[in-house]
Amino acid sequence: MPETLALSLERGADAGASVAVYLDGQPVVDIWGGYLDPRHGRHWERDTITNVWSTTKTMTALCALVLADRGELDLYAPVATYWPEFAAAGKAGIEVRHLLSHTAGLWTWDEPLSVSDLYDWDKVTGLLARQAPAWEPGTQSGYHSLTFGYLVGEVVRRITGDTLGSFFAKELAGPLGADFHIGLSAEHDHRVASNIRVVDGEVPLNPLVKVEDSWTPQWRRAEIPAANGHGNARSVAAIQSVLAGHGEARGVRILSEAGAARVLEEQSYGPDKRIGAVLRFGMGYALSSPEMPLSPNARSCYWGGFGGSLVVVDLDARVTVAYVGNRMLQDTFNGRGAAVVRAVYAALAQ
Repeated sequence: MPETLALSLERGADAGASVAVYLDGQPVVDIWGGYLDPRHGRHWERDTITNVWSTTKTMTALCALVLADRGELDLYAPVATYWPEFAAAGKAGIEVRHLLSHTAGLWTWDEPLSVSDLYDWDKVTGLLARQAPAWEPGTQSGYHSLTFGYLVGEVVRRITGDTLGSFFAKELAGPLGADFHIGLSAEHDHRVASNIRVVDGEVPLNPLVKVEDSWTPQWRRAEIPAANGHGNARSVAAIQSVLAGHGEARGVRILSEAGAARVLEEQSYGPDKRIGAVLRFGMGYALSSPEMPLSPNARSCYWGGFGGSLVVVDLDARVTVAYVGNRMLQDTFNGRGAAVVRAVYAALAQ
């Protein structure tokens, strides 16, 4: 793994990046290198964090799995059980599992939005509650790039009274000692490696989100639970290792063994309406499949983010692999992070 990261940095594929591997809940690889900026003015340090974009979704999904394991959330219940207004416009039958598997038909907003609207939780969740699904829920996935976090996050808020970011901090990041934030306070700004725009520097959605938007205090302070989590490979792997450890990591039990295994309950399998690739979705994560063979083991799940961050969680091998960098390339499932994952499995096979 060190050689894989070093080669990526030497070739310029990365500016700065970090790699972490946890086995049985314990860190066995924790490395970083490179720079915070393209001019090589500041080194990427041990405590450097960056915006990991959609890798944030794994944190949001884990919050839902925690509530389900406690009996406070039924993943097969209608969303309107917890969020009554959501039943509008023919959505009374949409279940929580449809939100987690990108099959709810609410992949974007019908009303044109600006990036600043993403900072108004009540506005964007209210619009989703009033909106009709774009296809029959549960029949096919269509990647909910930004809406995923607001949909799942509002269910969490209705049940707990906490925002998603607050619940995550209290129930996951805090107990596991992980330096990951959904809604970053100003005290951490000096540690942030801003995402570096290379090519494909915007997310063609409604609203149109540019890499530069992630540099602003407004983006960092907001809770955008599908896209603005800040952390590094160590913190991503530290949290997600709970699933690989069948609910426990480093002596801290977050989920029961059965509760952790629920991530593997298949909800859809086929061409994703937005991404186009064949994806197999479980409860909040994509699952291992022949079309996306990031792991050789069937009981594994993964997701990644715009620009290249990636986490793979293997419940069979009890291993978690995370890659986080700040140079934005469109290689999430087939580039730098995937090379790290292949190196890990090669080492495990020896």
